[in-house]
This record gives sequence, C-alpha cells and structure tokens, in this order.
Amino acid sequence: MNKRNSLLRRVLIWRVRNISNYNFVLILSVLVGVAVGLTAVVLKNAVYFIQTGLTQYFDKEYANYLYLAYPTIGVFLVILFVKYVVKQPVGHGIPKILFSIAREKGRMPRHNMYSSVVTSAITVGFGGSVGLEGPAVTTGAGYGSNIATLVHVDYKDRLLLIGCAIASALAAIFKSPIAAVIFSMEVIMLDLTMRRLVPLIMASATGALTSFFFMGKDVIYHFDLQETFGFIDVPFYILLGITTGLASVYFTKVYIYIAGIFDRYSHIYNKLLAGGAVLGLLIFLMPSLYGEGYEVVNACLRGDFTYLFNNSVFYPFKDNVIAVMVMLLAVVLLKVVAASITFGIGGVGGIFAPTLFMGANLGLLFALLIQYLGIYDINMSNFALVGMAGMISGVIHAPLTAIFMIAEITSGYGLFVPLMIAAATAYATVKLFHNNSVYTIQLAKKGDLLTHHKDKQVLKMMVVRPLIEKDFHTIHIDATLGQLVAVIERAKRNIFPVVDEKGKFYGMIRLDDIRHIMFRKELYHNTRVKDLMIMPESIVSPTENMERVTEKFSRSGKYNMVVVDKDKYLGFVSRARVFSTYRRLLKQHSED
Repeated sequence: MNKRNSLLRRVLIWRVRNISNYNFVLILSVLVGVAVGLTAVVLKNAVYFIQTGLTQYFDKEYANYLYLAYPTIGVFLVILFVKYVVKQPVGHGIPKILFSIAREKGRMPRHNMYSSVVTSAITVGFGGSVGLEGPAVTTGAGYGSNIATLVHVDYKDRLLLIGCAIASALAAIFKSPIAAVIFSMEVIMLDLTMRRLVPLIMASATGALTSFFFMGKDVIYHFDLQETFGFIDVPFYILLGITTGLASVYFTKVYIYIAGIFDRYSHIYNKLLAGGAVLGLLIFLMPSLYGEGYEVVNACLRGDFTYLFNNSVFYPFKDNVIAVMVMLLAVVLLKVVAASITFGIGGVGGIFAPTLFMGANLGLLFALLIQYLGIYDINMSNFALVGMAGMISGVIHAPLTAIFMIAEITSGYGLFVPLMIAAATAYATVKLFHNNSVYTIQLAKKGDLLTHHKDKQVLKMMVVRPLIEKDFHTIHIDATLGQLVAVIERAKRNIFPVVDEKGKFYGMIRLDDIRHIMFRKELYHNTRVKDLMIMPESIVSPTENMERVTEKFSRSGKYNMVVVDKDKYLGFVSRARVFSTYRRLLKQHSED
C-alpha cells in the first residue's frame, strides 16, 4: 500500500513539473471516456443476456404468467446485493449526482463505480420498467469523482471530470456524442466555456468510439424518413408539442406521487411485496412495459402495433383499431406508473427510456387518432419520432438535449425543424406547471439544487456548520451581574450567549446594553443575567439553507447571528466569515 502511494506521489509530482494542468485534464477526460464507455458496453450486454435468457422461449400468442413474478424476483436480488455487498444506498441517477455536486463537493462513494451497473442490470433484465442511462451516468460520475480524488485535482476540475464521465456514459449508451455534451451543459449545469467544452467533447467522443468498437455504429432506434414534413404539418407538430408537454406534467406528478406512497412504508420487504405484485400484474397484462422497451420504440417508428398484443391476454384484439388506440393510451399512461413502482420497491434504473417509450407511443397514438378521425393523413412514424423529443424536453426540461439526441439516435435529421417545434412547445407548456424537472423538483424543495445562476450556485454549496465561531464566552442563566463582569474581563467578544448547565440557549447579552451599569458594584449581587438578556432578532439552524442565512443578514443588518440546534447553543455565524467564504468559493468555482 505504501509503495503504491509512493509511486502515485512521484507520478503526480512528475506530472506537475512536465504537464500543464489543462493538458492533464484532457488526458484524464480520454481515460474517463474509455473506462465509462467499457462500463456502458458491459451494462447493455448484461441486460441483453438476462432478458433474453428469461423470455426467449415465450410464445407471442399466449400470455405468460412468469411476468407476474419476474420483476419482484429481480428487485429482491437487488435488495440483497445492496444490503449484503454494497451496504450503502445506491441512489437514483441524476438527482444523486446533482446532490453530490451541491452538498458534497462532487465527492461520490467508490461503490458508485460498480453498484449501479450490477443493480440496474438485474432490475431491467428481470423486467423493471426503467432504463439504463441513469445507472450508466451514475457509474460514470463515480469514475469521474474518484479519479479526481485519486489525482488530487481541485473542485473545478473534479466537477469537469464528472461532466466528462456523464457525457461519455450517455454517448456510449445512446451512441449520441453531441447530445451527451449538451446534456452535461444543460442538465448538469456546467458553464459553456472552451476550457470545459474541449474535455467534454473528447470524453464524449471517446465513450462513443468505445461503444462503436464493441457494439457497432448502427443507431439504437431505426428510422427511415419516407415523407418529409410540409408547412401543413406545422400545426400538428405544435399540437403534439403541447400534448407531450401536458404528458410530461402527468409524468412528473405521477412519479412524485407514487414515490411519496412508497416513502410511507417502513419495511422494504412490505414495499417489495405490495409494489411487486402491482408491477407484475401490469407487465402480465401489457408485456410491452417489460424492461427498457427499445424494441417497442422501434416498432412505433415502423408504425407497427403488434407489440401491444404479443404475449398478452389481449392478443385476439390485435386487428381492432379501437383496441389498438385503447392499448396505446394504456401503455402511455401506465409506463410512468410501472417505472415509478420499480423505483419505489427498490429497483435501480433511469427515466430516459420510460420517457422515450411514452413519447413514441404518444406520438403514434396522436397520429393514429388524427387519421382515424379523418382530419388529415399524417405520417405515423414521423410523429412517433417527434413525440420522443417532446417528452424528453418536457420531462427533463432540456429542449436542446431532446432535439440533438433524437436526431442522433434515430438519424432523423430530416425532421430537425419538427423536432425543434415539438421540443420548444413541450418545454414552454411544462414550464407553466413546473419550474423544475423530474430530476430536480425534490432537490429544489430541500434547497439542494444547483442552478446556472453563479451566485446562487455558490451559496448552495455553502453550509452553516463549518462557519460557526465558538470563541464566545457563555454565561449561566442564573448568574449575577458581578459574575458577568468577571467573564467580560477575559473575553474578546462583545456578545455573551446565556445558557444553562445543559447548554440550552435562553438569550444573549450585548456589552453595549450593560455598559452603563457594569461598573456599579452595588448592583453586582442583586442584578441577574436573566433580567439583562435579550432575545436575538434572528436565529440560525446549523442545517439552514445559506440563501436564507444571507437574507437574514441583509434584513436584520446584524454582523453576528446565533446558531441554535433545536434548543442547544452552538455558537455564532458572522457576516464577515460568510461572505469571505462565499468569495473564496466563487473564485474556486469560476474559470481562471
């Protein structure tokens, strides 16, 4: 161990002498890209082998009762792995990363470099109705964070390496390097500067090349542009954008609501049994909800409806157009339910795939309904494709990512303008209802969300506890004026918190308030501290949001505020220390 540390130290010293910090980050971005790209390849293949092994013998004309049990078995295995191997919560994708950046300076546990791969492969392979991009991104961020720790780079470069790892993970999973870079900028909220952009591009390209080498350059979703769009189609694309925006609001509300239901369960196995039974029943009735649903999306892009009825009890209705529309509506509405239950019972996965699934099916339903009503003969494949962009834009609040990702993963560049129309319209629609995406809505409620606003971002990185100053002399609640004067003689501060023997805070005494009596010895024995103390205008909690703390300083005009944990006195936080820390973090976070 000592030899390894000694070798690493010598290498890092040699690096400082011979390689500039920027070039070193470029090298690390490529290494991260290769590592994360290989991880994504392993993850995709693991899910394929598990899912194929479990379902390849199913007859599409008959329902299979194993669907009732597969998801519960898969999540049960995940729970055992987390409990006995990882022994720490694995967490969910992007929210976990955003929290780590906001509150933990981008430091992620080492298990994140493998735990999400194993747990998501089992979850999705056994039918959990979620995707792989979230676990791939979490794993990538784990690599970026831990490599940054290993080579001792500063916060700015740690954040950049996390962004590089995220970009390479998405590029490898979706084979979409451009969208992956945009996602890191748009969702992870990295600043768009050349210093950050070049490493991101290199990492994303490296991740995509690694995926190409092992899995070929073919796109994930196969789309053939058979009919270009005309001006007459524009109103329908706008209407589809509004529809996907409203569906995104539905997605977010259902996701949060079901998460709240499972949060009320105190025992994990009760959650598993209750939620697993519902999830298994949904997949039994609609097998298209099984797993990621990439085959389903490809069928949508071909205008093929048979996936709705294969292995289903509804197979005899496969040629009935009304039944087709009812089933399309059902899978659109229930996909988010199935995904939310998968997360709620302990499964690990991402929401990109469920979002793409809903978008493709919703676009197909939209086009089919327009045709069935005789309004206009529109191309169903085109609307299935554009529906995917609308849902991605609305659910994750990332219109640029949606436009470029759908164009890249389908080679659907011929529909670039409709993609822009639907993505922008969906985003504008969903913003009327939610300011935050499904990734960030819960973090925002807790004050743990970073933003593109640099000042607010730095404030969210700050916490109260390390700023507490404890060199204030306390005075007991039952003490006399004479005892207080004795404390004042050896104190360097002019504020004296009043406490009892258990440290409970009662108030404080300011030197200026007692200066007129402190030398009147006749009052020393009869005047009590509790009669002299005052209550502060503001009290700070050690876990309080720093934005609120700065607002209290601004509103009160005070230079020091007492910090109390429940009723226990901890110390004071000063305006000077808060703002000096703020300036230091702002300098660290900003580009050189």
